[in-house]
Amino acid sequence: MDTAIVPSTFLLTLLLSVGLFFFIRASTKDRIEKAQLVSEQDEAALMTQLKEYFRSRSYRVISVDKDKNQVSFEGFVRPSWFLAVFLTFLAAVGLTCLSLVLSQLFSSQSPYLLALVLLSPLSGIFYWQKAGRLEKVSLKMEAIQNEQLSSSKITVIAHRDELAELQRALQLKTVD
Repeated sequence: MDTAIVPSTFLLTLLLSVGLFFFIRASTKDRIEKAQLVSEQDEAALMTQLKEYFRSRSYRVISVDKDKNQVSFEGFVRPSWFLAVFLTFLAAVGLTCLSLVLSQLFSSQSPYLLALVLLSPLSGIFYWQKAGRLEKVSLKMEAIQNEQLSSSKITVIAHRDELAELQRALQLKTVD
């Protein structure tokens, strides 16, 4: 094999391994966002729906501030089995590629270098330990008075997946 091929392949594989490392690390990152949503319902009916929605998703009320019309919920978010297995699979593929390139560079150590693949379950374990956490959702309600109907505006601070699910489940619209 040409002498320039193996080092350049090693460099590219090393760069891909760094990208894989940061991808695995980012799988546990908090993605908290703030959104303003509008509902056609009045405050009382909407608050009842919101409490029921969060109760069904295993959240509990941790604080209520009647002066600011704000409610905070807390719930445990479980890690995903699929994502843990998927990250382990990606790590196994990445470590296999790295070990194959390293075995080309250091042919005398090739049987031992293939053992790097045994480190791949660490990525699933890392995800599982970091992804399961308590999440908080903060809601602030405001009434919007129009001439024909009354509606409510909600300011929600939560994980972006929770925001999307809330918006879908209660047919809420975003404020433009």
